[in-house]
Amino acid sequence: MTRRSRPGRPPSHVRAPTRKPTSQPSRAPGLRLLAAALAAAILGGCVSFSADGGFAPVEQAARDRLGMDLHWARSDADREAISGRVAQLLASPLSMDDAVQLALLNNRRLQAAFAELGIAEAELVQAGRLRNPGFSFGRFTRGDEVELERGLHFDLARLLAMPLVRQVETRRFEQAQAAAALQVLSLAAETRRAWVRAVAAEESVRYGAQVMKSAQASAELARRMAQAGNFNALQRAREQSFYADAALGFARAQQAQRAARERLTRLLGLWGAQASFSLPPRLPDLPASPKELPDIERTALESRLDVLGARLAVEQSARNLGLTRATRFVNVLELGYAQERSNEAPTRRGWEVGFELPIFDWSTARVARAEGVYMREFNRAAQTAIDARSEVREAYGAYRSAWDIARHHREEIVPLRQRIAEENLLRYNGMLIGVFELLADARVQIASVNAAIDALRDFWIAQADLDMAMVGRPGLAAPMAVAVPAAAASGAAPH
Repeated sequence: MTRRSRPGRPPSHVRAPTRKPTSQPSRAPGLRLLAAALAAAILGGCVSFSADGGFAPVEQAARDRLGMDLHWARSDADREAISGRVAQLLASPLSMDDAVQLALLNNRRLQAAFAELGIAEAELVQAGRLRNPGFSFGRFTRGDEVELERGLHFDLARLLAMPLVRQVETRRFEQAQAAAALQVLSLAAETRRAWVRAVAAEESVRYGAQVMKSAQASAELARRMAQAGNFNALQRAREQSFYADAALGFARAQQAQRAARERLTRLLGLWGAQASFSLPPRLPDLPASPKELPDIERTALESRLDVLGARLAVEQSARNLGLTRATRFVNVLELGYAQERSNEAPTRRGWEVGFELPIFDWSTARVARAEGVYMREFNRAAQTAIDARSEVREAYGAYRSAWDIARHHREEIVPLRQRIAEENLLRYNGMLIGVFELLADARVQIASVNAAIDALRDFWIAQADLDMAMVGRPGLAAPMAVAVPAAAASGAAPH
């Protein structure tokens, strides 16, 4: 009796009887086939999740490059430990390193990036597992004849392509780890920049207040002298204009200080009462000497995570190209062992093999697409290396220039302004100059101190930019969406 096909049956399967057959010679191939399929299913089911979800390389990168702790909040106990550490850091004014540590612990966007690791690992584990077997049962009658048919089917195409699919997903998981590590280092650099701007803005506000008080005193003195007839209208207007400009500059400094503080607050993941954290009164001192990086390009190519991510993308697309070529004609592969029993005839057993005839679609489009993806990632990787060389040169040049400018302010301009202020004070005490000349000189001195603060701020920002240039740009190490052939990924394809 011929075997009837049933709609909705998976296109790629291995069929085996659900009952254990008797020891007949003709059943030995079926037993071997069933044993092989079950062994593959058991081995596939042994693929499990790691204890840390792939977090160890990311944590190690933070420890090696930053010397700081990193925690993935996956349970209430983890969140409580992070909260305790955050409270400990907020108990004193936040230094630059404390701010970075706080951001690494408390930034929710970073925790979301860690969750991406869990997603990538789940896809990797899924790639190493077979689809669940399916069971089919059929009952057919023709007159007084009753025919029963049972089948246990497995995804054969998935089994054949599993090693290649697992390699592709492994590459994706490695890219996800590189992306998470890059986001950690990027957050650290961004937090340093925000901390520097916030502290510098608070310093500028303090000096701006001094300038405004000086201008206010000068304007009030000019008003009184004009009332006494010792000042003309032009002199008084000049002093009043300077006071108005100082008040406007002070208001702008306050606005900049609020904006810088709020940006730092967002990076630190703070809200409510936590947002009232305190900062040091001034920026760290300028280092005695700048960093010397003679072989900066080679070091950057070896350490930048976006370059590593681009290399992984090329390797992944190359493996995907091989997988596409290997599975171009096996979208549909059916291998079955069936058993049919009837109340009017002996039990019937047989084999069935089904495959796709490449008449209309030779999969040339899928292969061409995979080749295009490979060439795209190859050229992207080459451009990433070129950009990396240029970016580190630019960042190091800006770093050295910022150090030279800040040192010039510290060692030349500020001391000279201080010396001028001391000389003018001596002349004022000797009644050689008036109070307005002394106030004007004080305003110039405060402006020079503000310029020195800005130069020191620019240096620390340039150092954060250099550190980030040595790590890589965010976004380039993110997992690439390289498509896996449908037949390999799911074992099914359209007929």
